[in-house]
Amino acid sequence: MRASLLSLLLALPAFCAAAAPLSPEQVIEATAGAVAERLEGRREYLEQHPEELHRLVDELLLPRFDQRYAAFLVLGREHWQAASAEQRDRFVAAFFAFLVRNYAASLLDFDPRSLVILPGEPPSGKRYTVHTEMRLDTGKVVPMDYRLRLTDAGWKVYDVRIEGVSYLQNYRNQFDAEIRALGLDAVIARLEQEGRDAAAGEPATTVGKRRPASTG
Repeated sequence: MRASLLSLLLALPAFCAAAAPLSPEQVIEATAGAVAERLEGRREYLEQHPEELHRLVDELLLPRFDQRYAAFLVLGREHWQAASAEQRDRFVAAFFAFLVRNYAASLLDFDPRSLVILPGEPPSGKRYTVHTEMRLDTGKVVPMDYRLRLTDAGWKVYDVRIEGVSYLQNYRNQFDAEIRALGLDAVIARLEQEGRDAAAGEPATTVGKRRPASTG
């Protein structure tokens, strides 16, 4: 799943303003170049300074990642509707920070030459999937689908499917089981505590480090 989050990072441009709204394919294409430019000559430094890498990821993700909608999909309608406004806001913030902590380092492996955007039909609604392929050093070609939603601020990414497996569905399965066993407050508290531990340089808990089980 680290590859899927890397894919997600690649789908989020490092800029917000444009003369005209970017198409979904343009979002992907522009980002590949922007990410490569920002990492050029700094990979080793950023690897040794994770706090700066996290800030860079924040800058790249925030403009085009639909945080609240993604969090809604991860919780599922049942848990989202049962949550208070405060719980929703806390989960959105804690989940986003969780993604940054666990997958920021994957960005350092990005090679823009490995990403191929496949041709597709123009968008005809408020949901769109951009199909791409990631060509690995081993020669393997990995299909990845970026799922975007049209918002008032333009096209925003909310999910990535790698070889047919949704990163959001994986986390939805994980959090659903944990919420039913412990409650939403406990899940939020665990994520927030892991964030504080990470800021203090302490290792994450076993629960926080586990990878979601594949649904494929």
